[in-house]
Amino acid sequence: MLALVKGCLTALASLPLEILYLLGDCCYPIVRCYRRTTVRKNLLSAFPEKDIREIKAIEKRFYHYFCDLAMETLKVLSISKKEMMERMTFSGLDTPAADFAAGRTNLFVFMGHYGNWEWVASLQYWTTRFCDCAQIYHPLSNEIFNRLFLDMRGQYGGESIPMKVAVRTLLKRRAEGKKVLCGFISDQQPKWENIHHFTPFLHHDTAVFTGGEQIGKKMDAMMYYGHITRPKRGHYNFEFIPIAIHPQSVPDYEITDRYMQMLEADIKAHPELWLWTHKRWSRTKEEWIRRQAR
Repeated sequence: MLALVKGCLTALASLPLEILYLLGDCCYPIVRCYRRTTVRKNLLSAFPEKDIREIKAIEKRFYHYFCDLAMETLKVLSISKKEMMERMTFSGLDTPAADFAAGRTNLFVFMGHYGNWEWVASLQYWTTRFCDCAQIYHPLSNEIFNRLFLDMRGQYGGESIPMKVAVRTLLKRRAEGKKVLCGFISDQQPKWENIHHFTPFLHHDTAVFTGGEQIGKKMDAMMYYGHITRPKRGHYNFEFIPIAIHPQSVPDYEITDRYMQMLEADIKAHPELWLWTHKRWSRTKEEWIRRQAR
């Protein structure tokens, strides 16, 4: 079944990206119905200062971009290394490269579901000379699509590490003498039992994952933020911006707060590039406090 699904999707992905964009544009009226109530609710609560016309304009741009993102993700199945490196570029790598050369063994980069996070996996093309790349992920419930995405992300040479074994795997790689640059997409909503901290984010007290920060402190990993820009359709740049070079000297949760502040600034600048379809704020601080009391 995996081979069948992958074969059919690869055949479609062999079309030029410009044609895939046209297909996405044709699907826009249908896609715009997907979780529209959730998207509207999220936008209204995240931008209370905007009137309904502005909210609707952002919503429209988001769904157009959502279609583009789907086509770009599909294109991963057929895109060449040359085309990928032309479309997905990285800047700010000189500092991490120098730190690795000076003896540091781990770098963590935090990013959100903002811009094309799937293309960021091609970072291994740019870092082969000084480190290996990995990304932490939560397995999908559908086994076929979980394996499909693992194949897509792994084709660049990086390693996909399940969150449950992240610490053990990263420690093993360090014991093997490997230098690893590891990516964390940490803007999802954690489960109740994984909530330890709330931070102000888009006019909400927001529950956040703190595991990346905790692991990074244990391993004395350099910590960076991934600032994504989209100069034009089908082209992105990913800039490495330092958050904490020596994380053990930073108070608990401050690194996570800095990351969320930087992500919020990017979202406010280009709100259509963030994934608004998930129920980000269904777990409130008030309910968490009540659960803690019980």
